[in-house]
Amino acid sequence: MPWAISALGCALLALALFCLFGLGGMTGETPAVAATSGSSASGVHVGVASCAGSTCHGRQEGDGRVVRQDELMRWQEPSSPTGAHSRAYAILSNPRSQAIAQRLGLGSAASAPACLGCHADPGTRGGRFQLNDGVGCEACHGGASNWLSNHYAVGATHAGNVANGLTDLTNATVRANNCLDCHFGSDRPGQFVDHRIMAAGHPRVSFELDLFSTLQQHWDEDADYVRRKGRTSNVKMWAVGQATALDRALSLYSTARLGQEGIFPEFYFFDCHTCHRRITDEADYRPTAVPNPGRPIPSGMPAFNDENMIMLAAAARAAAPSLAGKLESDSRAFHAALAVDRPSAIRAAAQLKSTAGALAATFSRASFGRAETFAIIDTVAGNAIAARYTDYEGSVQAVMAVDTLLNALVNAGQVGSGSAKTIRGDVNRAYAAVRDPNAYRPADFRASLGRAAGAIRALR
Repeated sequence: MPWAISALGCALLALALFCLFGLGGMTGETPAVAATSGSSASGVHVGVASCAGSTCHGRQEGDGRVVRQDELMRWQEPSSPTGAHSRAYAILSNPRSQAIAQRLGLGSAASAPACLGCHADPGTRGGRFQLNDGVGCEACHGGASNWLSNHYAVGATHAGNVANGLTDLTNATVRANNCLDCHFGSDRPGQFVDHRIMAAGHPRVSFELDLFSTLQQHWDEDADYVRRKGRTSNVKMWAVGQATALDRALSLYSTARLGQEGIFPEFYFFDCHTCHRRITDEADYRPTAVPNPGRPIPSGMPAFNDENMIMLAAAARAAAPSLAGKLESDSRAFHAALAVDRPSAIRAAAQLKSTAGALAATFSRASFGRAETFAIIDTVAGNAIAARYTDYEGSVQAVMAVDTLLNALVNAGQVGSGSAKTIRGDVNRAYAAVRDPNAYRPADFRASLGRAAGAIRALR
């Protein structure tokens, strides 16, 4: 298991994982457009019970010879984010979820298709499937009807299991697309999150692939795992996750009837706090918005949520410098086009999406070593990027990045866990600076992030 994540980090991420606990679906009809997800939908979902035998994944202790075999116990962990997926359906019966459903006219949240798209396994369901299992094994691993019996057979290989329909979660792009279906949204029924559902009380949606994977980790990356599937690069997961998240946001925004809500743009894609600010008529009032050098938009316009653009810019500067300039210019052009008209914005989104895809492909092939990881940390907190931390969402991504990249250095044996623990206080202070979105102060956050990055830099 990775070294301990900050307690404040866990609290922040638990809040972000709460997107599983509120409502996670549409408030209207899903248009019939091509799916954006990378998840496997071909197999029948046979249910968690099909994985629960004591000779499979249902043991009380992780003492299996090949895999732990207590994976279901970890999935059901009642008191931490590790068990969030198993609680996803049950939470639909709590007062908050029911109130959200009532405001949206959905009836009961526990039976509304708009909620079940993310609070239970999607896909075709078999006879042993139980809705109250919540987000079960097959939501991540793919419908098991075609690979269940094969994956434990003598001589089975990971490649063979994938060929039979197992979702290849070792592939960073596949994993990111699979997670983003619920942790950002997709164009499938019950999986598009819109501004109305947020206004009705749904928690803010946030996602970072590597750190969230760590919270859900139910496997040991031992020698056997590495032989069968290869070693995970935490930095690659982080970087590819950022590129894929941007790709997903731009794809959905560009989709007709998803990027528009009546006469307004669909505000789900925009940064909440560029609109949700204090209003007063007092004579000495001063605007609280801070100019952002990465977003050339007129004052008073909502800004597209650029948290992934900012992180991608940091990753590109350190690991893909040949694409860094293009990403910067395409990002600025997209923001500027939003102030012109929707056709201009769609054209600019396509260009930026292409660059994000090129970065994802580059990162997938890259080897992120110690030097590259330290360089990304430096860039995340450096002056060229830090000036863009004017809003809460991007700052949350930054502190999660610093934590997950430090975690990656420890997991790879490039920094000792004892040394890393000595700077945990600095990382905690950066988390504290984004604990409360209503108390967020850009200058204070930048100072906290800079101190944390400086402490990590000293480990070099």
